[in-house]
Amino acid sequence: MDFDSSCKNKKTANESMLICCMLFISEARNRAALDLIERSARIDPESVIVNKFEDRVYNRIRFTIVSYVVVDSTGSPIYSPLHQTVLAIVEAAYGAINLELHSGAHPRLGVVDDIAFHPLAEASLDEAAWLAKAVAADIGSRFQVPVFLYAAAHPTGRAPDTIRRELGYYRPNFMGSQWAGWNIPEILPENPDHGPNHVSRTRGVTLIGARSWVTLYNIPIMCTDVSTARRIARMVSARGGGLPTVQSLALFHGDDSAEIACMLLEPNRIGPDRVQAQVEMLAAQEGLDVEKGYFTDLSPEMIVQKYMNLISARRD
Repeated sequence: MDFDSSCKNKKTANESMLICCMLFISEARNRAALDLIERSARIDPESVIVNKFEDRVYNRIRFTIVSYVVVDSTGSPIYSPLHQTVLAIVEAAYGAINLELHSGAHPRLGVVDDIAFHPLAEASLDEAAWLAKAVAADIGSRFQVPVFLYAAAHPTGRAPDTIRRELGYYRPNFMGSQWAGWNIPEILPENPDHGPNHVSRTRGVTLIGARSWVTLYNIPIMCTDVSTARRIARMVSARGGGLPTVQSLALFHGDDSAEIACMLLEPNRIGPDRVQAQVEMLAAQEGLDVEKGYFTDLSPEMIVQKYMNLISARRD
């Protein structure tokens, strides 16, 4: 997208208005595909990969990419380098990955499984939602992939887990704890917000949303029993009567362990220490050992600082 000199001036003035994109792709074992996708993410030097998280057991990677957003004289967002950067990553992912050949211990609905936009620094949730909706419209039309919007990007603010339940996201289809190949209907039970109602078996479905910062925190437990791990995860989550604003999922992570993968929707209210203590208590009741949990990404403050350092180094 072209933008005039006034936009360029605003770009310099508003670099504290930052958007962070968390882009989850269903691949972590094919190095050639991952290298191709990462190269596509570097087409615009104003978009910066500040972090990535790969898990070969889950066969999933998350790129954390940051750039600025430009607003016009009325305060409305009009441009962000992230828009074209995300589309380039999506195009590379669809060209390099076939969902029918994918398998892993983490649920997924598509090759590009989830794209979440978060405001950072002085940016607002409205600006993140604007970008999410613009990217969703382009993915739906350009790549003919069904796209479901969630949180601030959707008029009702619906939660992503609601969409996922409707599409069977949480139901493994291989060996009781794995997801392999095609696992959702070719004709969707409800119309997506963008793109066709018919699903490509090689590309699947994409969820795109905008929300305030969430913390992803995984806690390893020494457990090989599916029902026990799921029972602990359910009792930790708000949905199961556990901790408010916490979502959790039991995922097997190797031959002798599982992880309670937690999403902390309000980390300043219910933080990782409290979640860790809850999992340890529940696991002890089952006679299970628990390891210290780990974050899958940096904090918002660390992400902003790393972005500033990297962008400054590129310009020097």
